[in-house]
Amino acid sequence: MDAATLTYDTLRFGEFEDFPETPEPVWILGKEYSALTEKDEILSDVTTRLWFTYRKNFPPIGGTGPTSDTGWGCMLRCGQMILGEALVCRHLGRDWRWAKGRKQREEYVSILNAFIDKKDSYYSIHQIAQMGVGEGKPIGQWYGPNTVAQVLKKLAVFDTWSRLVVHVAMDNTVIIEEIKRLCMPWLDLAGPCDQPAGAEELNGCLEGACALAEEETALWKPLVLLIPLRLGLSDINEAYIDTLKQCFMLPQSLGVIGGKPNSAHYFIGYVGEELIYLDPHTTQPAVEPCEDGQVPDETYHCQHPPCRMHICELDPSIAVGFFCRTEDEFDDWCMRIRRLTCKRGGLPMFELVDSQPAHMVSIDALNLTPDFSDSDRLERFFDSEDEEFEILSL
Repeated sequence: MDAATLTYDTLRFGEFEDFPETPEPVWILGKEYSALTEKDEILSDVTTRLWFTYRKNFPPIGGTGPTSDTGWGCMLRCGQMILGEALVCRHLGRDWRWAKGRKQREEYVSILNAFIDKKDSYYSIHQIAQMGVGEGKPIGQWYGPNTVAQVLKKLAVFDTWSRLVVHVAMDNTVIIEEIKRLCMPWLDLAGPCDQPAGAEELNGCLEGACALAEEETALWKPLVLLIPLRLGLSDINEAYIDTLKQCFMLPQSLGVIGGKPNSAHYFIGYVGEELIYLDPHTTQPAVEPCEDGQVPDETYHCQHPPCRMHICELDPSIAVGFFCRTEDEFDDWCMRIRRLTCKRGGLPMFELVDSQPAHMVSIDALNLTPDFSDSDRLERFFDSEDEEFEILSL
């Protein structure tokens, strides 16, 4: 088997003991740990997260396109990681832990199949790259966090197993009424939202008794909330740092996708003034499922100490993610966000409002469809890496 290729020439991983010996708490996606007494638990939690990296020798994208995403697919892989975390929370729960060599649950195998590098997987590099073509992003071009968020939103429509609502909150504003209408379509006087007619069945969908019952999502469709933000011009505005840290402390946290220009990372927590992240910049051979349906999964979990970087090095263009499985979890998230807004010392990164402000135009009003047939009308919402975010400042 080919060895993984590290695309950073000087990339080295120290022993886990190099993790800072500090009394400050370590936060990983809503869970608090002690670096002094819970190092094994921290490593287990980090290793459990799905780690999607560059791959090589997969089927050509689009039939004749690239067979590797090395050098251009890092933000796409980060998008896979944040959505993969949502699927794990959805089907396995936040407290589920992965263990090397253990026979895995069928739900877990189905989640992995949704990301396998081939055209008929829900969230494969093939699907993400080809969906981007419809919005003017050629295959092989780097994405910004807003672009990958919008593409994932479109792809989730066809995931009939998970039945997620992926909502991308634009203009730094989360509208409660809009989200509740999407997650509880029976409230809409226009009628319930049906699944798209003729949606092709793709890999990732469990069959038979393991499939989730429809009644589980009859009252509330689980929410993946992605909020693209720009927290400064060329550097992050330090007034947002405390608020950004608070996001990792929320139990609904899915983390943050961002990084540095043309070098994306998936941030899953922090300790002190350092962000903890998973790095997609490792090229590994593409994986083929076994004949029995199992997926060789060791390369989908980062089994070395997590990477860290100072929070001030973060590029200001990011997307923050949250997962709310139930309406109660969403209401709890809203309450926690409002408490953060009332705190002194930090600057809110986005606004939470009950209903749509008069000056905003609903995306629904544009009648957008998953096939991106009208790319001109999508340009405002699915921009390139220099998204037309409102610049937040003091």
